[in-house]
Amino acid sequence: MTEHDAPNDGTSGANGRPFAERVATRIFYPTSRPREKDLRAAVSGSVVLVTGASHGIGKAAAKKLAAAGATLLLVARSLEDLEQVAADIREAGGIAHVYRSDITEFDAVAELGEALLAEHGRVDVVINNAGRSIRRPLDESYDRFHDFTRTMDVNYLGPVRLLLTLLPGMRERRCGHIVNISTWGLRMPPAPRWAAYGASKGAFDIWLRTVATEIAADGVTTTSVYMPLVHTRMSAPTDFSGVPGLTAEEAADLICHAVVSRPREISPWWTGPVQAWSDLRRGAAQRFMERSYRRPSGE
Repeated sequence: MTEHDAPNDGTSGANGRPFAERVATRIFYPTSRPREKDLRAAVSGSVVLVTGASHGIGKAAAKKLAAAGATLLLVARSLEDLEQVAADIREAGGIAHVYRSDITEFDAVAELGEALLAEHGRVDVVINNAGRSIRRPLDESYDRFHDFTRTMDVNYLGPVRLLLTLLPGMRERRCGHIVNISTWGLRMPPAPRWAAYGASKGAFDIWLRTVATEIAADGVTTTSVYMPLVHTRMSAPTDFSGVPGLTAEEAADLICHAVVSRPREISPWWTGPVQAWSDLRRGAAQRFMERSYRRPSGE
């Protein structure tokens, strides 16, 4: 693991954030927390699958959904950590089942989907949370083609393979919801050092929004959450100290809001105008990003 890449299964930090940072977070990244009775009405008795459930956002969301009465199917690579999350859920009176799986092993992912359907009969809600982030400049990537293949495997191809197994049942039952944890970066002009990550997240974002146009008639809905910075182990390798961001708990509230209200997308309020500007003035937006990139001294 380098200082530029980390899996999306980190623990939450920044609980002791300075007051100014907390205020800035509330202004730029307002969150929506559904009422407890609304969340319970939405998920009680439902089967909810959460990938990347061993730490961070996935762990926090899984606990909130289980507390509201959902049956949680927890998926991640780290079995010991998954077992601890499941134990916490059960101790609080919830229901959780653990499935160790590496989402980059496509045959195993297909088998996982089939096993989930065989054991539970259905999956009502999928929280696509597992992901990998890599922040690395191009001149450090010439001999690291695997950076691009592994981000595509985790952020795009693995989730597609899983959903290709689960979607037929959802469409047949005419019921189901998919929540994709995307990134606010897709609403911005492409930023330096994020080529591998942005391309892989963008690929799945377009895939899911395209598929949404086909499955809507079958009663299956999707929500794309363009998540802002969240202070977890995934973001820790990059120095975001002092930068406004959400905690894992706050990010989990957004996921719960997505499950209850089922909007097509959730995004920071200011990303719409910025995206509109960057689409209309693509050249100016790219020049802005070019000026923002400064190589370290001595290069």
